Amino acid sequence: MNFDHFSFDGRIASGIKSCGYETPTPIQQAAIPEVLTGRDVMGLAQTGTGKTAAFALPILQRLIDAEAPKQGPARVLVLAPTRELALQIHENFVELGRQTGIRCASVFGGVGQNPQIKAVRRSTVVVACPGRLLDLLNQGVITLDSVDTLVLDEADRMLDMGFLPDIKRIIKRLPVKRQNLLFSATMPNDIRKLADKILRNPATVQVANTAPAASVSHAFYPVAQHLKGKLLEALLQTTNHESVLIFTRTKHRAKNLARKLDRIGHDATFLQGNMSQNQRQRALDGFRKGDFRVMVATDIAARGIDCDRITHVVNFDVPDTAETYTHRIGRTGRAGRTGTALSFVTGEDKPMMRSIERIVDARIARNTLEGFDYDQKSPARNQPRPAKARSPRSDAGSNHRQGQKPSGRGRSSRRRAQR
Repeated sequence: MNFDHFSFDGRIASGIKSCGYETPTPIQQAAIPEVLTGRDVMGLAQTGTGKTAAFALPILQRLIDAEAPKQGPARVLVLAPTRELALQIHENFVELGRQTGIRCASVFGGVGQNPQIKAVRRSTVVVACPGRLLDLLNQGVITLDSVDTLVLDEADRMLDMGFLPDIKRIIKRLPVKRQNLLFSATMPNDIRKLADKILRNPATVQVANTAPAASVSHAFYPVAQHLKGKLLEALLQTTNHESVLIFTRTKHRAKNLARKLDRIGHDATFLQGNMSQNQRQRALDGFRKGDFRVMVATDIAARGIDCDRITHVVNFDVPDTAETYTHRIGRTGRAGRTGTALSFVTGEDKPMMRSIERIVDARIARNTLEGFDYDQKSPARNQPRPAKARSPRSDAGSNHRQGQKPSGRGRSSRRRAQR
């Protein structure tokens, strides 16, 4: 099957071709016909399966069929959990619908609201994060009275982030008569209750469980905690890769690791929760364009990064759940390409290793890097003990004590890591 099967308008077909799409993915094959008929849909699909195009393409076709105005008022509302995902969906609508003239606006926090207000008033498709959208609605500066299609994307993620009350308030502002599409990677009870409340006789399309994509290979690298950084440097030096996405458990580790890698010449950046929107966007754009070949991120980025050139995902810190592992590695092995997932594991990670193997349904190889010295002692053990007796004046001229960086050190690397 190819996209000709759906008989899309020629302008949409041009968008499909320009995006390089050739064969519909399973979720697209299952969902597109149902959305085209105007039926409500509940889609169970993990990230990286092509679900954005699965709803964007038929929505664009229905707007053309209905001869909807191309520059507002808003007829389609897509809600997404993060700014990164909202921008990704917005870009997909723009690229696929470029020849149609249908305008799309994105709405999210962290940036000025006035340009977004103007964009919403002139757009037929609005992609939004619930918090900022509800704020604009409460101010009375936008209305959604003409919306006839609602999409909840990554609904489980939105509920995890506490957006359910906002979603309910937004839905109350929409016309009762509308098409509803809900996409989620998992189906916890709260999602099922929400689906039962807003979906009317929905078609359920389920093309994947939580198992990682078959196009991704997996490997565990047992290593002591204090050697993870050195092992990562060695692997980056010896592995043939395009772009590498590295996950850490904390935002501080993400920032510090990216700066260290950038200092030694790896063109690295980082993405974590308390960056400004401009910093986040510069990091994402640079990674997508290849200006940065390495990105270090916390799990907040797991569902927001869309970069086809990612060949390797490295779990510097093993995730807390097997499901998070699936979401992390869903950034590679996409669109028919192969990918590699490498996880640095310590003795404490054995229970999670078994959980990951269950979700992969295979035993994952335990690898070692040839020539790497796994017997290196922890730096603390290598340091000689300080002399018992020291002159009170011995440190008087020192600018920094043990464990503290000299003033000003690392400024150039910070600028490079966030450029």
